[in-house]
Amino acid sequence: MTSSKKNLRAVLILIFIFLTLSIFGQTAEIDRSHLKIQEQTDQIFDSLVNLRRDLHMYPEVSGNERRTSNKIIKYLKALGLEVKTNIGGYGVVGILKGSKPGKKIAWRADMDAMPSKAPDLVDFKSKNEGVRHICGHDVHTTVALGIANVLTHQKEDLEGTVYFVFQPSEENIKGALAMMDDGLFDIIEPEEMYAMHVTPFPAGTIATKPEEMFSDYKQLNLTFQKALDNETLIAFAKNQIKALENVASESKFWNMQNMGDPEVGIASPKSIYNNFTTVEKNNYTIAETEQEVKISAFLNFSDKKQRDSAIPKLKTQIKKSTYADKFIDAELVNVFPTLDNNAELVDASLELLSGIYGKDRVHRMYGVVADGRSDDFAFFQPEVPSVYFFMGGSNYEKGIIAQTHSPNFAVDESCIKTGVNLFSSLIVERLK
Repeated sequence: MTSSKKNLRAVLILIFIFLTLSIFGQTAEIDRSHLKIQEQTDQIFDSLVNLRRDLHMYPEVSGNERRTSNKIIKYLKALGLEVKTNIGGYGVVGILKGSKPGKKIAWRADMDAMPSKAPDLVDFKSKNEGVRHICGHDVHTTVALGIANVLTHQKEDLEGTVYFVFQPSEENIKGALAMMDDGLFDIIEPEEMYAMHVTPFPAGTIATKPEEMFSDYKQLNLTFQKALDNETLIAFAKNQIKALENVASESKFWNMQNMGDPEVGIASPKSIYNNFTTVEKNNYTIAETEQEVKISAFLNFSDKKQRDSAIPKLKTQIKKSTYADKFIDAELVNVFPTLDNNAELVDASLELLSGIYGKDRVHRMYGVVADGRSDDFAFFQPEVPSVYFFMGGSNYEKGIIAQTHSPNFAVDESCIKTGVNLFSSLIVERLK
């Protein structure tokens, strides 16, 4: 086992210990109104597993999700839902109208796979050469269809309308915008919107937090007029960028194993994975013309405050320097969209779900994932108050680790039942 794999395994084990310290202990008493959800989920669970495995065997990369889309359409129509197709590509929307008036809520699931030549670990291996579901979107699609099934069986008691949004092209960060450009919000009018992603957390658990879930990954560009001592100018610019970093070199922050630490990790109230600005090491680029030089770097910000203070800090320091007259511009450029959960909905969702399913399964995060890999669900969030959840997919005793984008990505399929149960309950309560 390589050193990096050992470190990853250590991170996941620490997360597991912290999040499931009491998972087999006392759980909250389930309200009778949600027993029907669990009963229906139990009845369809085996069929959902088979559905997930079928999707896994026929993965399709971004923009090519034709078979997956047709599978979704057929399932939704069999439930009797109104179905809209070919939105932003192969996007699908299923519309479930309850028999009673109420709110309008959307649930989004992404459905594309990824190019991967790594061998599949499961018996139901991918039949599409060079393509695999190593980010869990086959699970996301299955959970959403399971929720649609469960809520359809409660249609007579359902208040309001549920929109099931199946989004293509998440991996290339094009699908959400394509659906909106193709009139998604003319078709649906949600008052709230929800989504989830499989993570290395243990199966049976979910987690979220207000505002950012991932660090905000930005490209920073500093532009100057060329100077006679151009190399010195470039070194100066790099030093100014590096000075934005506010994490000490000896900090536990830099050991990614500590993201799972129960004392300082992302699920701890004392998390060190907040209030930070970091600069990606050894990743500067220099672009020169006859007149100008542009120095670029990549930074991670834990939150809006850190991000928004970066450019003013740089400008203040540069204007004090001998290169003030050479300075032209400083800008931050988006690399990935930034998730921004609605704080009130996060609080309400965590309270609802922990009250129904127990605090040992429903967790509040306090820090952000520090690698900046986000999700284009973020593009929906300015349009609709929304929450994005992490859903655990790992089973450490069985060696199943849901580390997304990893060649060894695997999922404990019991998490499908978790997703259908908890998020069906959430939608039912939020519709009222």
